[in-house]
Amino acid sequence: MELSAIMSPANYPEKCCSYSQAITLTKRRQIVQSRKLKYVRTTSPSLKLPPVITDCDNAEVIGARECKGNEWIHFVGVGGCGLSALAMLALKQGYEVSGSDMMWSDAMDALQEEGARVYIGHSELNLRKNNGLVPDSLVVSSAIRGGNVEILHAESVGIPVYKRGAWLGRITKGYNLIAVSGSHGKTTTASMLAYVLNAMGDDLTAVIGARVPQLAERNIICGTGCNFVLEADEYDCCFLGVTPQIAVVTNVDWEHVDMFQDEEAVKTIFRKFIGQIRVGGHLILCSDSPVACSLVNKTGSGSALPVLHNDAFQISTYGISSCNDWHSLSISSNSCGGSDYQLLHKGLHIADISLQMPGVHNVLNSLAVIATISALSTDQKNFLSSIASLKLHLQNFEGVSRRFERIGTVRGCHIYDDYAHHPTEIQATLQAARQRFPFQELVVIFQPHTYSRLAALKDDFAIAFTNADRVVITEIYEARETNLWKINGRDLAISIVGPPSEFVPSLMQVLEMLVVQISKDPDHETVILTLGAGDITSVGRKLLIELQHKLL
Repeated sequence: MELSAIMSPANYPEKCCSYSQAITLTKRRQIVQSRKLKYVRTTSPSLKLPPVITDCDNAEVIGARECKGNEWIHFVGVGGCGLSALAMLALKQGYEVSGSDMMWSDAMDALQEEGARVYIGHSELNLRKNNGLVPDSLVVSSAIRGGNVEILHAESVGIPVYKRGAWLGRITKGYNLIAVSGSHGKTTTASMLAYVLNAMGDDLTAVIGARVPQLAERNIICGTGCNFVLEADEYDCCFLGVTPQIAVVTNVDWEHVDMFQDEEAVKTIFRKFIGQIRVGGHLILCSDSPVACSLVNKTGSGSALPVLHNDAFQISTYGISSCNDWHSLSISSNSCGGSDYQLLHKGLHIADISLQMPGVHNVLNSLAVIATISALSTDQKNFLSSIASLKLHLQNFEGVSRRFERIGTVRGCHIYDDYAHHPTEIQATLQAARQRFPFQELVVIFQPHTYSRLAALKDDFAIAFTNADRVVITEIYEARETNLWKINGRDLAISIVGPPSEFVPSLMQVLEMLVVQISKDPDHETVILTLGAGDITSVGRKLLIELQHKLL
């Protein structure tokens, strides 16, 4: 299929870094320590995590442990999940924070409540105060394109302009960085890892690209220890800005088709990412993903299992297959609707694990967390002594917003919402839905996200809904694109293989249709599952309210 508007990562090297050469530290307020920094970890006695960085001469360290003075940071595109988390972290760390976006969001409400100045619309006036001062730094979302008035003004007056990846590199430099990457599953894995480490007593810092209800600040943790858990995103080459001590790769798939021309281009960027692991660091890799496995060298031939290796860092693998260092056995559903399994390390039974969250993909996410915490431990004996605590907190983790999130139940109708917008994610979410609701009618409402993704992956989308009983496709959420492919939601609806499907263009029409149909037989056991990365997330809550008014 011809995708003329898709760009190869070969065209992105400069774009991956910065808008200008001003990515160096602001000359007005350099935060440079000419002394040795001694890091003190505050963790539970049961889990001893050694600091990787113990001495640092002449280090540039920007973090909660340093004095900010009155440094002012302005975030362009602050309403999005990625930048709002960074803005909130900056507030908690003592920076003065402002930000702007074209539309208001809940994240901006939270930032305003914490003391940030936030604006609707972009203007150079947002970068001035009455006393004539301007920001020390501008941080720019990947969604913001060149020509933005605030970026142009900042560059014209010498304010350093950081793209998100470069800013992440700056604020994580002095930490023991654990960067969780992957085409799918990185949000849940990073959230689960941050939650479990925090619950086990590690005073870490974390930045997550979604709302995590069990975290006090929802998408961040602002600690004073030296561990930093980061959801590391490949979009716009963002994760190339960081140098992790531990990198997690959950899988590799052709996801951002507007950014990467094909799967090979995705592999290229992930190879660059793991090439940035610090010498002596650790790669945690799901070797059930063949494409992820292809990122590193293999040894062994004939009947021997191939061994992944790298001279610069250690590699630990996880997955369902027994060839992994960490793997699961005997996965089954539990009374909570989640999954139970036996945890094995190199063939030896370690523990029985129980999760609240359904789906094989969440078993994999938990294995990544276990392998990462093991890599953080001083030795295997210390890790095994903490396994009871680890098991408990894994079991207590409730998940992330918009990841098979329960919206509510009215009579026989159960309403769930999920962010899934790629065929692989849809299949995983529907498998989880079937695990929790094996006998109920499953009605899926899917809003395709971006023309380029649907055009490139239409055949994969067509076979992704086999676990559903009925599928409704809406019009495409265009996001940042124009329809160069002349494709629409109807094209997908008529191509779906398996369950009956229909095209209902607008979300309002979908809502009205569901209310009428459910009201005819309100006690019929039905699961309504809304899927997509656009504004379809509003449908489930509106449906819940309408049904409560009509049926209760």
